[in-house]
Amino acid sequence: MARTPVWKSIAIALTDDIGQHRYQTGDKLPSEAQLASRFGVNRHTVRRALAEMAEEGLLHARRGAGVFVASRPTDYPIGKRVRFHQNLGRLGRTPAKKILSMETRAAGPREGEALDLDPGALVHVYDGLSLADDQPIALFQSVFPAERFPDLPAALTETRSVTAALSRCGLEDYTRVQTRITAKLATATQALHLQISEGSPILRTTGVNADPDGVPVEFGRTWFAGDRVTLTVGEDGDLG
Repeated sequence: MARTPVWKSIAIALTDDIGQHRYQTGDKLPSEAQLASRFGVNRHTVRRALAEMAEEGLLHARRGAGVFVASRPTDYPIGKRVRFHQNLGRLGRTPAKKILSMETRAAGPREGEALDLDPGALVHVYDGLSLADDQPIALFQSVFPAERFPDLPAALTETRSVTAALSRCGLEDYTRVQTRITAKLATATQALHLQISEGSPILRTTGVNADPDGVPVEFGRTWFAGDRVTLTVGEDGDLG
């Protein structure tokens, strides 16, 4: 009977460790030197085992940080009513948002066109990081007409929820009227925030939300970590 290669045995043992929850999603594995000592092999053999597990989607490496247990991809529905907290809550994930910046400035040409604004009109710009179970899954930028929602920055700072903040400003409902999805490679800054390697695949969505009368209220762009999110289109999905 052919013997199982040593590197394969190490991969099996570490996979069992993950299956038995000795290492949780997002946990950092011991260093190559520590694993080599544990299994009584050289670091090259350990590296082969880790590479195999990475190909199977069990691990991912962060440049300069180490090797981590990969999370299961999150199914993220894209449709007429895209609600971050509701999407993750239905999947049993714990949603959270971190504010990176909040500013009010003149709209750029693309923002003004998307929101149907006059040249020079002011917009609120909300840049943030979306997390699922404390793991970053997406960077986002949301742009809103400042004249219509003068108190929105304060509401966003307090609630961390676009839906809740807009409700406080008098808008109870809105729907997605257009979504475009593009494959990209992570820049150095995006990789730092998403805790992935520079050049890793990401998915960018660009969308416009409108009130019940069809008036645009939000122009948004989101950059999803490609190995952590699966974008899905439901029955009401409209990729516009």
